[in-house]
Amino acid sequence: MSGQVTIERVESYLPEPSLRIEELGAHLGLKRAELGVFRKFYGLDTLRFDPELDLIDLLRPAARKALDSLPAGGRVGYLVYAHTTQAVAPAHVDMAQLIRDDLGLAGTEAFGLSHQACVSSLGGIDVVGELLRAEAPAGTYALMVTGEKAYSPIVQHVPNTAIMADAAAACLVTLDGAGDRVLSFATRTFGRYAAWLELSDERNHEFGQAYAARIAEIIHLAVAEAGLAFDDIDLVVPHNVNMLAWRQAIKELGVEPGRVFLDNVPRYSHTFSADVFVNYTTLREQGRLVPAGRYVLVSVGLGATFGAMVIEHHEVTGP
Repeated sequence: MSGQVTIERVESYLPEPSLRIEELGAHLGLKRAELGVFRKFYGLDTLRFDPELDLIDLLRPAARKALDSLPAGGRVGYLVYAHTTQAVAPAHVDMAQLIRDDLGLAGTEAFGLSHQACVSSLGGIDVVGELLRAEAPAGTYALMVTGEKAYSPIVQHVPNTAIMADAAAACLVTLDGAGDRVLSFATRTFGRYAAWLELSDERNHEFGQAYAARIAEIIHLAVAEAGLAFDDIDLVVPHNVNMLAWRQAIKELGVEPGRVFLDNVPRYSHTFSADVFVNYTTLREQGRLVPAGRYVLVSVGLGATFGAMVIEHHEVTGP
């Protein structure tokens, strides 16, 4: 079965409170000078972090709002919970099924996806799109839910790179709908960086040196697979890893800085797989997503996967 994958609704959720990064210094074991580097060079300022908030309570608001766009009689056939860290709950807890039950989606097939790290949310859309094409009755919907807790300093602080924050997002997906058309999805995985925090200094340096070039490469690949040229793209909507990495990527791309949306980096920091969709909803609220505009959603997952998805925006006005 063929069909155009469309994203009918994107929603995000950012919990309170908003903290300055210095308020997390003791929790993360970061000295004043280290926090100064994150502020001055990486461009971080505030982020959302609520250690008392349960994961299911973080995920629920965006998921329920996305489901509000489900038309009368519409059926959600699949729910994918896309997450960055592989262990988000105790081993006996299946978070995807817990989310499904919490949302009242009886009969929905629910599963998790994590092996692309922070690219997993984009990958989740690609996976449910293929499932809809392969085996679902016409008119079936899928729900991609993403978001997780920065539950440990080891997870929250990525040395010399990012301070992770709390956020969640959800996308309602179908085939041949009225929403955003998914024009392409491209990934590249470099398994020699799979050790993450255990990488040697030499391998870390190698990864950092090639980071911007690989972001530029994956963006150009996704744009080409969509049958477009980069001049056809209205805006790059990236993950919020840090300002320094994106300044380097912008230089590698050879584009004006205004063509990459970075306003949320100092406001929200990096939020695992959710931040590309947090940025999307910010742009929508600001009226900056134009009808038939083309956008590249970009993320990088430790391990290391580079991913980019090109979409054409079409606003759905009601369920």
